[in-house]
Amino acid sequence: MNLVDALGHLVNLFAPAWGVAALMALAIKLVWRREHHALAWRRLLLWGGLGGSLAVLVALAWLARDGTMLGYGLTLLGVVLPQWWLTLKR
Repeated sequence: MNLVDALGHLVNLFAPAWGVAALMALAIKLVWRREHHALAWRRLLLWGGLGGSLAVLVALAWLARDGTMLGYGLTLLGVVLPQWWLTLKR
C-alpha cells in the first residue's frame, strides 16, 4: 500500500463522522435558526466532527473492525452529543 492508498483509507474512515456532523450542523441552523442564531455553523461542525472521529476510534479499538452497526451508532452518538451540549450551553 502506498501513501495515497493509506490516505484514502484514512479519509474514508472518518468521512461518515464529518458528513453527519455537517448535516446535523446544517439542520440545527435551519430548524432552530432563531434560538441558535449566535452559535456558529463552523463551531457545530468542528465539535461534532471531532466527537464523531473520537467515537470512530473508540469503536475501532473496542470492536476491532470498522463498519459494524454498533460502531456507526457510537459514531452518531459521538457527533450528536457535542452539538447537543453546545445548543444547551447558550
